Amino acid sequence: MQIGKAIKDPQAVLDYIFDWSAWLAGDTISTQTLTSDDGITIDSSVVGGENTNVTAWVSGGTAGKSYRVTSRVTTVGGRTDERLIVILVRDR
Repeated sequence: MQIGKAIKDPQAVLDYIFDWSAWLAGDTISTQTLTSDDGITIDSSVVGGENTNVTAWVSGGTAGKSYRVTSRVTTVGGRTDERLIVILVRDR
């Protein structure tokens, strides 16, 4: 499921938040995995917001291209799902 689009400069290092709180409905994130298309880099990530969101720090990309960053979580209750952000890389 795509949850958003974002624009970044190729030189920028920006954070993108996957907010899982509504879907969790009281459950919490146990584990998370981030993946991205080739050409853009996930520098680091953290689970925050009382284990209800995932923040991805992303760098790189080529101006004029779009990249997908996917967050996949497993909850303490055993549910698994994923969300997608499309990042449009543009010179600013």
